Parts: sequence; structure tokens; C-alpha cells
Amino acid sequence: MSQVIQAKHRIDRFLKLMKDRGASDMHLSVGRPPILRKSGRIEPVRYRILSDIDFANLMQPITPPALWQHYRATGDCDYAYEVPGLARFRVNMFMQERGMGAVFRIIPTKILTLDQLQMPPSVRSLAYLDSGLCLVTGPTGSGKSTTLSAIVHEMNCTRDMHIITIEDPLEFVHPNQKALVSQREVGTHSKGFRPALKAAVREDPDCILVGEMRDLETISMALSAAETGLLVFGTLHTNSAAKTMDRVINVFPTDRQAGVRSVLSVVTRGVLAQQLLRRKEGGRVAAIEVLFYTPAIGALIREGKTHQINGAIQQGRSKGMIGMDASLRKLVQEDVIDVHAALEKALDKDEMRKWCQAQGIDVSVPEDD
Repeated sequence: MSQVIQAKHRIDRFLKLMKDRGASDMHLSVGRPPILRKSGRIEPVRYRILSDIDFANLMQPITPPALWQHYRATGDCDYAYEVPGLARFRVNMFMQERGMGAVFRIIPTKILTLDQLQMPPSVRSLAYLDSGLCLVTGPTGSGKSTTLSAIVHEMNCTRDMHIITIEDPLEFVHPNQKALVSQREVGTHSKGFRPALKAAVREDPDCILVGEMRDLETISMALSAAETGLLVFGTLHTNSAAKTMDRVINVFPTDRQAGVRSVLSVVTRGVLAQQLLRRKEGGRVAAIEVLFYTPAIGALIREGKTHQINGAIQQGRSKGMIGMDASLRKLVQEDVIDVHAALEKALDKDEMRKWCQAQGIDVSVPEDD
């Protein structure tokens, strides 16, 4: 017998529908009916076009009063909302041409393990690093938070350590197990990532997780914390290890970039990049790139030769490194994803085409019927 969820607020009925249909996101925009995203595709809900009054009636009751005022003043806010017995949701509210809008993303109630996410065995080693910088990267909606949560869960279950997370908003809640986990939400427990990170360094941590490295100050402080011997995890919106290094370096003014390359070449311990693709049989699957520190990769970063990192990853396969394009090829070979999806996400599209031709795989665009 399925559990009956009592709707405390009007929005809860839509969120239950979202969960029941297996959607990852729900969009509310004035001028449109509610829209769900399932397996990467959007599906309208059979409901009337939302007005400003409809939107306010749905959203104001669940938005903390201070955040509602902030939203009305600035046109933007983020927070987490929970429907007991159903799920937690990450909420972003914004303004758009026709008026107000919001996006709900479901946060799984149960923290998934690395095994459940079917991560390659080498990814587990990231949870056993002692110091340095480890970055989990990918486009928006690629599952970075879920993967980071699984890494934190592995540390929490197996290591005697103090883990501090700084998130906006707080998503996965980790009960203390072998580790002590202190979780902070930006806006609720701190005014921003930078002040929260500054305070965290003074609170006897072994590991600090920075939910998003958004600006120069936050990235600079994360690098400094890693230099002191702390283990620092962070996220960026890049889709490869090489682009991740470039993104960190290019945040800084030109006259500081040589120094940043030098620091980054020493503190970088790992980069996990992921992209989500549609499975042929429904649902989505992650293509993964994994980089670990080696003296050779450190030298490439220090000397500004990040364009050679992809080649270094291929040479580091015996150490557990995985290239993004190799991950995509494996998914094609296993008939998990369509070759055109792999080609779209490939870092080196010419090499991917050559590989397809060598395998006898047709990469021509199918004609419309």
C-alpha cells in the first residue's frame, strides 16, 4: 500500500505529481502551465496557465518571509523545501519576461553510495585523500551534488575526521557516523561562501566542501586552505579536467595567473568531470572523466600546457584515470547511449568520428521521415 502524503500547501500536490512521474525538475512560470522535466525532456502538466496571483499563492506560503522579501526586491533567491514523507527540493526563484518563475529540483531522500551510482572503482579513492584540492565538475544538472554527497558519505562511514560542508542551499543531510559532519547553508548559517569558508578554516576541519566555487575570493581561499594541508572539495561548471584548470586560472587577473598555476600544480589531487546523457532504454547515465595528480600533470598545469592534459589522462589509465571520450566510447560500445549523443558530448569530435568509422558505426544524421 503506497504512502499517502498529506498536502500542507498547494504546491505539495504538484511536487507529489513530480515525484510520482519520476521527474527531476518542475518549472513554474507565469504565462505557462507547470512543466516537468523527465529524463532530460520537458513535459507540460495539464493545468491552467499560471497568473501572478497563482504563482504567489503557490510559492509565498513555502518561502521563508525574509527570502520572499528578498526575492521581491531582487528577483532572485534559493532555498530548500521539504515535504515530509515525500522528498526535499532545491528551489530557485527568479523573474522572467512574463513575470515570476521558479524551478524545483528533487533531492533524493536517501543518500546514494558510489556503488549505487555505478561510479568507476578509481573514484572511491577520492574519498581517501588526506589533503589538497579535489574538484567535481560538470554542466548544471549533471549530478555533481549527488556524486559529492556519495563521496562525503564514504568518508563519513569510514574515516575519523571533521567534515565541514558549505552549501547553497543545503541539500543532502549527513547524520554523524564515524566522522563529525558540520553542514552550513549560505543565507541561513552564513552570509556567503567566502565568510563561511574563512570561518571554517578556523574550526579544526580535516575536510571542507565548498558547494560552488563562484568567484575569485572563494576560489582563492579554497586554494589557500588546500595549501595549508586541508582536504578541500569544490564544484565548477566545466565538462573536462583541462577546462577546469583553465577556469580556475582565468578567474584571476593576468598578473596573478603564473602564481595560481604554480599553486594549482601542487595542491590539485583530483578532478572528476561528468556529463549526463539519455539512456536508449530510458533514464540517464553519467559519462565520467577522472584525473589524479602525477608529477607530469603538475608540470603541465604549472607550465600553462593544460591543452595536453587530455593526453596525460590517456597515459594514466593504469593509475585509474579515465578520459571523457573513452567513457563515452564505452557507453556506445555497451549500447547504453546513442552514438549521436556521444558525438555531441565528445571533447574531440574528430577523433570520435574516426573511432566510429573504425568500428563501422554510422554517424550520419538520420533523415526525417
